[in-house]
Amino acid sequence: MSQISRRGVIRIFGLAGAGAALMPQRLFAAQDKIVVGDGVHKYEWIPGWAKLPAGMKYVGSTHGNVQVDSKDRVYFNTDTENAVLIFEADGTFVKAWGKEFKGGSHGMKIVKEGDKEVLWLCHLGRHEVVKCSLDGEVLMTIGYPEMAGVYKDKGQYKPTGVALAPNGDVYVGDGYGLSWVHQWNAKGEYVRSWNGSERQGGKFNTPHGMCLDTRGADPLMAVADRGNSRIQWFTLDGKFVSESKEGMRNPCTLNILGDDIIVPDLQGRITILGKDNKLIEHLCENSDPGLRGKNPIPPEKWKDGEFISPHGAVWDSKGDLYVEDWNATGRINKLKRLK
Repeated sequence: MSQISRRGVIRIFGLAGAGAALMPQRLFAAQDKIVVGDGVHKYEWIPGWAKLPAGMKYVGSTHGNVQVDSKDRVYFNTDTENAVLIFEADGTFVKAWGKEFKGGSHGMKIVKEGDKEVLWLCHLGRHEVVKCSLDGEVLMTIGYPEMAGVYKDKGQYKPTGVALAPNGDVYVGDGYGLSWVHQWNAKGEYVRSWNGSERQGGKFNTPHGMCLDTRGADPLMAVADRGNSRIQWFTLDGKFVSESKEGMRNPCTLNILGDDIIVPDLQGRITILGKDNKLIEHLCENSDPGLRGKNPIPPEKWKDGEFISPHGAVWDSKGDLYVEDWNATGRINKLKRLK
């Protein structure tokens, strides 16, 4: 029998969508499997998915973001000398790199550039964003935005999220610094900055993650404004378009597959929004409010089927979901999408 069935418990996990707000999402054991969600967003929790080599441990927080490349290999950040960990979709360890980025690798974005893919990486301690090959070779470095005129020195700049426009422009959220978004062109030349204060109530409070949103007629830049419990959308030249607060606690970042948005929420759950940016689903909400958003939670307090502090999340091409929990000893998970 599964852990859930032994306990004889059916947990309730919040809203199942705007159109069915009174229907609870169920976490249940089915043939010794933990299944979460509903409809097209039903997933199987895969225990022990990531298989590290013998003797290798995370030895530090899994803190940053998650990305997948065109081969559906999965990339995670840690605070250790293994700044980027790479796994196959089945959890097989591929490699790790980033010794020079120990202690501060935070946000990532993998994008196509010509006939190859590159990985953009934010670094808190180095106060910069770097473009790397998928094997970790540094191709470009963008330092702190001195031309923005808002920083006394680079120490005030602590980038947490990065996204790329179709023309190669680079957008960076200074989530742990002074809460600005900065833009450079593909050559690394400074373009502009904004902090949301152009409209009443719009000022950023921890613009933690970024994502290019191409679901509409014109591409937009989406910003996970974590401290304000919302996502804000802007034109690519920084003009406000809209915001969404529905279902948000502390959104860390966002990624898009088809019409849907996945939002890792630091306060113990994953949130999915639809094309209209309305709530579809909450997944794997922690049943203990006292554990949500906490970092030093030891493994003996973890529960399969429940997150603690989701910090990064992404779908692969098959719709399988990968989540990085912000945890002192390291926690990464896979949820397999059920058709």
